[in-house]
Amino acid sequence: MFDPVIAPSGTLLGLLQRGRGDGTLHALTAPRSEALAALNHCVLRDPRHDWQLENRSLYYARLYLDLHGELDAIEAHLLDPEDVLDTDESRTGLALAVLGHLASYGRRDALELLRRYAAHGTNWAWALDELALRDDDAGLRALAAPVLARFSTDAEGEAELAATVRDAFEPRPWRLWADDPRASIATRVRAAQETGCFDRWQRQMRPTGPRPGWSVRAVFEWAQQGVERGAALHVPAARCLTAVAGPEDRPEIVRAAEDGTEGARCTALRYLADGNDPDALALIERAVATGSPAVVEAAVDAFERMRSLAAVDRARGWARRPDPLGAAAGRVLATRGGTQDRDLVLSALREAVRGEGPDAPTLWTLVDGTGRLGIACAAPVLRHIYRETASSHLRGRAARALAATDPSFGTGFAVECLWDCEESTREIAARHAETGDTRVVERLRRLAADPAEEAEVQTAVRSRIGPEETAV
Repeated sequence: MFDPVIAPSGTLLGLLQRGRGDGTLHALTAPRSEALAALNHCVLRDPRHDWQLENRSLYYARLYLDLHGELDAIEAHLLDPEDVLDTDESRTGLALAVLGHLASYGRRDALELLRRYAAHGTNWAWALDELALRDDDAGLRALAAPVLARFSTDAEGEAELAATVRDAFEPRPWRLWADDPRASIATRVRAAQETGCFDRWQRQMRPTGPRPGWSVRAVFEWAQQGVERGAALHVPAARCLTAVAGPEDRPEIVRAAEDGTEGARCTALRYLADGNDPDALALIERAVATGSPAVVEAAVDAFERMRSLAAVDRARGWARRPDPLGAAAGRVLATRGGTQDRDLVLSALREAVRGEGPDAPTLWTLVDGTGRLGIACAAPVLRHIYRETASSHLRGRAARALAATDPSFGTGFAVECLWDCEESTREIAARHAETGDTRVVERLRRLAADPAEEAEVQTAVRSRIGPEETAV
């Protein structure tokens, strides 16, 4: 999947792509045709950088309901001939998830479209998972024949069917089909279930990787073999060292951390850092100065895991370094530093935004630390991150930090956060939004009554309004 192109944050499309609450509020006041065009653009061209982490489907589904939006554009997208050529889940996954939410809200057209796509579409398994949560038994049983027809009856087809049944995210349809009155359906599905269970048992009986009795050198060699085939194994290898290494092996491990092979060096650094070895910090600094990119990354990760007072103290000395170790030091102070480290954390936050922009991965930890340390003068930077980031999760972290640092949060961003795409951000808003705004009270009531809303959000809502106010 190509990285999505995100429109400017001040446009309706940019707001909707980011999943901001202001996107919904602006869409509801914009011309309906313009709002639906922007909404369809988002649903058909997934704007998320990480579709497995960020939420958008419920956010877009609610907006379809509020706009009384038709599903013609989604239908054309799903049933387009390109569906056969581009089989990547990212092309259709968001649209199918939106349809699933719409079906749960009672939109019959969404349910019918999901059924049609499950029978004939390329990403049928996703559609079937959505239906497994929302459709009735009769609707699911009607899909048994077209789904099974996708698998040939030869050995290869039956093996593919068994793997699909074994790995199904939602097992309900397959359990229904195993009890189907049609023998041709039930027999195939039961056989696939039995084969899948046997395959899982075989994998458990043939584990790969280290064995008891391995030496330190064998663990290092295994880690290096992973490097040579493109697999980073230093983290599990370090855990293996914990089991096999004794005090007498420390000199060999230290030598590996100084100048061993890439796999051995990464493994040794991780092991020594996790054990708070007295030489770990010096070896990490040496690795950052002399190691390959993979060694530098492993050294930085190992340093950030350290919990000792010595590591925090060293971070104070490294925080102004213009390299990965300096950036890691800022994150360590954000996570474990004290009030005396506020200036260093604020400096790291500003430098990250200036140098890498509002979507820099390092901002996640720095933003959390800014809120934890209550750095009030960081509020302008946090507001900038909130507005500009394309990551709805980072925006939620910025909202949490603003709640701890910005006195105007309750009457400002907290209001729009009630419409945000992330449930954790809506929960923050439900706890902080000032109820003097009539929009806030109305929105809290709606969230309290919405069966699709997360329990944590509804708990936060009910802590702000009485039971008699939740009726709609």
